[in-house]
Amino acid sequence: MVSEIGPGLLVLVGLHESDTDSDADYICRKVLNMRLFTNESTGRGWDQNVMQRNYEVLLVSQFTLYGVLKGNKPDFHVAMPPQKAKPFYESLVDKFRKAYRPDAIKDGVFGAMMKVNLVNDGPVTMQLDSSQSSKSTNVETGRTIN
Repeated sequence: MVSEIGPGLLVLVGLHESDTDSDADYICRKVLNMRLFTNESTGRGWDQNVMQRNYEVLLVSQFTLYGVLKGNKPDFHVAMPPQKAKPFYESLVDKFRKAYRPDAIKDGVFGAMMKVNLVNDGPVTMQLDSSQSSKSTNVETGRTIN
């Protein structure tokens, strides 16, 4: 087991070849501030973010989010190349750790084949695009288990 979280967000991170630091800042800010959770004291839904609930975040690099089918074969030409994506992804993880509690931010192994288990609570799945162009990050509420 590489990483595990309790209640919180599983964030599948797709990096586009044109992503910049401002895209990473946007995604970090949005993921941490999205009001996806019920306020337990008021019962009001869609009222609290991951930080207000003291939940965790698991970041998983997922270049296949930028796959398109050419015939029957996937093509990932718009995904950021691995040699550029790895340091970019690592800097994104650092942004999350600086913006929230470092111990609440977990990640997988960049470029590795992984088995990711998810208990999708709700289920709620959101797709975020950074403000510069059509970028992709999938966020799911729940927790990973093995």
